[in-house]
Amino acid sequence: MSGFCGFSGNIADRELIIENMMEKIKHRGPDGCGKFLGETMAIGYRHLDVMGANDVSQPIYNEDGALVLLVNGRIYNYKELRAELIESGHVFKSESDLEVIIHGYEEYGEDLPLKLRGMFAFVIYDATNNALFAARDNFGIKPFYYAVLDGELVFASEIKSILEHPTYNREINEVALENYLTFQYSVLEETFFKGIFKLLPAHFLKFNTKDGVTLKRYWRAEFAPLQEASLEHVVGEIGEAVAESVEAHKIGGSEIASFLSGGVDSSYMAAQFGERETLKTFSVGFRHDKYNEIEHAKELAEQLGIKNFDKTISDEDYWGTFPKVQYYMDEPLADPSVVPLYYVSELAAKQVKVAYSGEGADEFFGGYNIYKEPLDLKILTDLPRFIRLFLGALASALPFNIRGKNFFIRGSKSVEERFVGNAFIFSKPEREAILKNPLGKYSPTSLTGKFYDEVRHLDDITKMQYIDLNFWAAGDILLKVDRMSMANSIEVRAPFLDKEVFKVAAKIPTNFKVNQTATKYAFRMASRNVLPEESASRRKLGFPVPIRVWMTEDKYYTIVKEAFLSEAAKKFFRTDKLMDILDKHKAGKADYSRKIWTVYTFLVWHKQYFE
Repeated sequence: MSGFCGFSGNIADRELIIENMMEKIKHRGPDGCGKFLGETMAIGYRHLDVMGANDVSQPIYNEDGALVLLVNGRIYNYKELRAELIESGHVFKSESDLEVIIHGYEEYGEDLPLKLRGMFAFVIYDATNNALFAARDNFGIKPFYYAVLDGELVFASEIKSILEHPTYNREINEVALENYLTFQYSVLEETFFKGIFKLLPAHFLKFNTKDGVTLKRYWRAEFAPLQEASLEHVVGEIGEAVAESVEAHKIGGSEIASFLSGGVDSSYMAAQFGERETLKTFSVGFRHDKYNEIEHAKELAEQLGIKNFDKTISDEDYWGTFPKVQYYMDEPLADPSVVPLYYVSELAAKQVKVAYSGEGADEFFGGYNIYKEPLDLKILTDLPRFIRLFLGALASALPFNIRGKNFFIRGSKSVEERFVGNAFIFSKPEREAILKNPLGKYSPTSLTGKFYDEVRHLDDITKMQYIDLNFWAAGDILLKVDRMSMANSIEVRAPFLDKEVFKVAAKIPTNFKVNQTATKYAFRMASRNVLPEESASRRKLGFPVPIRVWMTEDKYYTIVKEAFLSEAAKKFFRTDKLMDILDKHKAGKADYSRKIWTVYTFLVWHKQYFE
């Protein structure tokens, strides 16, 4: 794993600039570096050595040196591609999985990303034509950012590297802030830094000085649930796909290790490894009983005969580390589990360079509890629309909250209206009420609408999966895994989040994904072949964090209050509205913890980058 950066154009002090950009992402690759300085292109690379003798120094060149490659990632089908390319006459200089990219580009051109199985962001500079080609993997596991400054391209694995370029003037994007308040993560292509963009998953980018930047989507995750299939067959296919993917992800000679929360995803992952006597697993939790999965993890590790190492995160650890975490994130992320992820990565990095994790299983196989909602609301959604709208309006008109009010309101809406992803913090009216200068650009449903259009023919549960795969997974889950692992210089691989596994997941009948008794139903059945019943059936918790409890305690209430009354808060928010929800939460009148945390996270991030 690694990080890269670069820029086009011929400006003064090019070597110093690229070195400064490389230094900002040194944590992504502390084991070495490389750079290329052409007439109109400067590129730099930071290297994390996880492959030993099979690794290759970067930049990587083709046979005549005309193409220059930088890669952040792993290619799991490189042996098949390598054999195919050698058959076509290409000459390889190493045994690295990454070298297939540059020869693959010579052979396949823009079709190359479709042939790759892996996690990747890469850049190929064509010195002959002074043109650049870049691509990001199917699901967005690895990041890529870019900006066009004075007609020239600047790019990097992390935004903080681009900030080092002298032609970029740091300016906050308030449109990104407004929409972040709904989603809890940066949801737009343009980031929190005006003029800096993210390359979306399954997209490639082309650049030359004449045409500028051209973007194209090269792949789409197409769900096609079968109407009829036997549960036994589906379970068998899942088991085979997972086992094959785990084996495919074991490239390199690194020691085998895995994150282990005690939930079914990480448990199933750990149980797939045959090297149980040497497998190391890592777990974190809190002192609060409801927010600690360490005991579940230890119990499973003992049953499977694998080693487990754990860390209990104190309240002081969490709050003390949070500003540093937001720095590493580049953009504010209000997912409370980002700090536990930092600590489990830090714990693992003390012993290994590669760890496996269970990301992707929920989006592929229907694991989130919210996916049960279409089943719960069926009694209402089966009614004629005018009746549902009447009942919803009646419930909304009630001046107080009563049991079932929200049920009728949500049941009156279509899935396209009520679901914008796993996190929904502030509605559009709510965020406009707390912002000092609301811009009103984009409603949540306008952002998700074009993705719903792509799956309009599918059932509601599968539509929800598709939205989460394109929004929540890429914008929150995978981003925090990349940043927190790289902050600790450790490579994390996610065998569930694999395009071959997706081929199986895409066909699973909806009732085998979510039913009244369980989420990820068929997936859990498959896991029972290697897991104890208790682990296979355990309800999803994720990395639970006691923010609701903290906001009622004087110590942390005071910390948040200071942030809510700061000059930065006064610049962006109506602080009286912020204090109102904070005080009501402390008094126990309502649970506003997620709303409070979303605003507080932004203010902590703002202090890191703008104060």
